[in-house]
Amino acid sequence: MKPKILIIDDDTSLRRVLEYNLQEAGYQVVAATSGEEGLRLFADEAPALVITDMKMPGMDGLQVLKAVKERSPETLVMIITAFGTVDIAVEAMKLGAYDYITKPFNRDELRLTVGKALQFTGMAAENKRLKNQLADQSDFRTIVGASRQMERVFDVVRKVADSEAAVLITGESGTGKELVARSIHAHSGRRDAPFVAINCAAIPRDLLESELFGHVKGAFTGAVKDKTGRFQLAEGGTLFLDEVGELPLELQPKLLRALQERVVEPVGGTKAHKLDVRLVAATNLDMEKALAEGTFREDLYYRLSVIPIHLPPLRERPDDIPLLLRYFCAKHGSPQVNFDRQALDTLVNYGWPGNVRELENTVERLLIMRNGDNIPQEELPDKIRSGNGAAPGTTAVFNLPPEGYSLEQLEHEVVVAALERNNWNQTAAARFLRIPRHTLIYRMEKYGIVPPEK
Repeated sequence: MKPKILIIDDDTSLRRVLEYNLQEAGYQVVAATSGEEGLRLFADEAPALVITDMKMPGMDGLQVLKAVKERSPETLVMIITAFGTVDIAVEAMKLGAYDYITKPFNRDELRLTVGKALQFTGMAAENKRLKNQLADQSDFRTIVGASRQMERVFDVVRKVADSEAAVLITGESGTGKELVARSIHAHSGRRDAPFVAINCAAIPRDLLESELFGHVKGAFTGAVKDKTGRFQLAEGGTLFLDEVGELPLELQPKLLRALQERVVEPVGGTKAHKLDVRLVAATNLDMEKALAEGTFREDLYYRLSVIPIHLPPLRERPDDIPLLLRYFCAKHGSPQVNFDRQALDTLVNYGWPGNVRELENTVERLLIMRNGDNIPQEELPDKIRSGNGAAPGTTAVFNLPPEGYSLEQLEHEVVVAALERNNWNQTAAARFLRIPRHTLIYRMEKYGIVPPEK
């Protein structure tokens, strides 16, 4: 249903023309013959837009404008004025009016001006909603999400932050595992001590032991002086082991000892150093598979994963995407930028194989290359507009029989598979297929697809 508009005008014929044209365009319209009556209706009807004549007996248009803005600063007000009094309308705009219409006006001009005003209202309301959601997450400023999945993550972080238990964060690349680790540290009693991160997959195997535990002078060729390891650098704080699943098997016993005995011994040294460090680890690997294949020690795994936290991929929380878009626009210095409805729908329905990291990179590129503050679908990258965003590790394989195959049968099977995958939730299945919900319902009716009886 389209928004409600309040018209205030003492001229009966003009008021009726306005009512007719706006109702014909699909808007809800209420009307008043005076400013005083208009304000009473405003209190009762809460319209999205007020259109008021400038010159009326009793309360005039400027007084109506001031009264509306005092009661509801977000409500837009448009002024109707005669051609020769445009300067008064300009003065009204300085006082907060959104726009003005000069008499006489034509139908197209009226509808275009009203449409732009209500579009602005919708964008302002959406911006306010997103800002409120961001404010609600003030404890998690760098982790953006209002979905149920992310609320569960926030809840676990709050509960475990002040404990000393080891935490293992799992999830695909780009989901924000290090941000969660930093949030755990920031909410803990160790927040004033160092947060030290190391990526176990990014450091050569022959240097990783030295990076973690340090070394003494002369321990190996090139060790010309003592080196303090990451464990000791994190003393009193938190050590974050990123991609811990890539830790070489030969180093795993030494890490296990550090966790069990709370001591580290530098490479080439003979003296153990006591530790006071909270350990948080992360991986994008299937750790159950690594355990089964013997590439990761079971005892170390259970020592690391006292508290497991799983970060869902972005494709499983599409409701967070508008919030993330607003956050990244603000982060990169363009809080005024918006995405039109078609562009937003495309971004929400894209698969995001690179998750939040890919989304941020995309937003940064769009902000640099944009032609204005409203980004249309045409400015999105080709692969996003084409929906070419499969989940990592997935491919589409069709084993078609040599005698041929019915396209309708294939479509029937795909629709049923999508519904079954999403527990027959039509909204989720439509999103999975990247089609509007009404299109999915049409296909279901076309092929006689009905949910199974419970």
